[in-house]
Amino acid sequence: MSFTGRYPNTRPRRLRQHDWVRRLTRENRLSVDDLIWSMVVHEGDEAEIPVASMPGTARLSVRAATDAAKRAAKLGIPAIAVFPFIDGAKKDSSGKEALNPNGLVCTVVRAMKDAAPEVGVMVDVALDPFTDHGHDGLLRDGRILNDETVEVLIEQALTQVKAGADIVAPSDMMDGRVGAIRAALDANGHQDTMIMSYAAKYASAFYGPYRDAIGSGKLGTGSVANPGDKRTYQMDYGNTDEAMREVAMDVAEGADMLLVKPGLPYLDIVSRVKAEFGMPTYAFQVSGEYAMMKAAAANGWLDEDRAILESLTAFKRAGADGIVTYFAPKAAELLG
Repeated sequence: MSFTGRYPNTRPRRLRQHDWVRRLTRENRLSVDDLIWSMVVHEGDEAEIPVASMPGTARLSVRAATDAAKRAAKLGIPAIAVFPFIDGAKKDSSGKEALNPNGLVCTVVRAMKDAAPEVGVMVDVALDPFTDHGHDGLLRDGRILNDETVEVLIEQALTQVKAGADIVAPSDMMDGRVGAIRAALDANGHQDTMIMSYAAKYASAFYGPYRDAIGSGKLGTGSVANPGDKRTYQMDYGNTDEAMREVAMDVAEGADMLLVKPGLPYLDIVSRVKAEFGMPTYAFQVSGEYAMMKAAAANGWLDEDRAILESLTAFKRAGADGIVTYFAPKAAELLG
């Protein structure tokens, strides 16, 4: 792109002097259609259990989540991403509760789809909410097992889809899981079920509040030899070319949509994925991003409403087709 304008003939401020002209010349626009509501659910009777590290966010009961799905429909939010808080008594090293057709995730999916069938429901495919060690896969002698984990993820995805999930979102970062899940879905008559792959998920410090929200096992402890982090399967934050290889593999294996996680610290990855693959591309504005903005707003250091819309628009500017965010209902109201 070339620009030959010169002051005083060219005055860029001419196009900023009124609200109407700023609207006319705006290059990127955020709308409610861009939002996926990230929601944590629990299986108790209490409607809402506040998450201390995420002010304004709570774990919702099945009934409250059902009401939230109706609210999403009224606000025009296209989809909800469900993440479970599992009772510690139901966790073990294998994460077998992930395969329970009458467990929390399947119960919530059925309730949401009954209450608001027009709202899409996306489910997480990974074992970390269900394992006592907090890792996304099976462990043996301190090593996360790839192929054995993929076999469990296949069963988990099929169980969730039978409950009515519209999108399965493998977030585990095991090699080959997208192709294996796609093949299993197709073989079981679910060829129309969509896969949103966590195609580039980084080993990030910004997930901390989420682990609090879902009550995930503390890394480095547990009933088995337990690595203290997830760096052997989530990506190194210094890498970009590796992200392109990961995305290319998931596209080849049948991913319908691509997700980059975290969000704001990885806008360069979002931009590159969209530019190189031209696929529906999304970003996850993760718990740490949410918590930082809420904390700064609570201290009067920034305007929360403006920060929400500005940060979400940044994803659009980078090329994202949509954003998974805990701010979805608030953003929808601000945009309305």
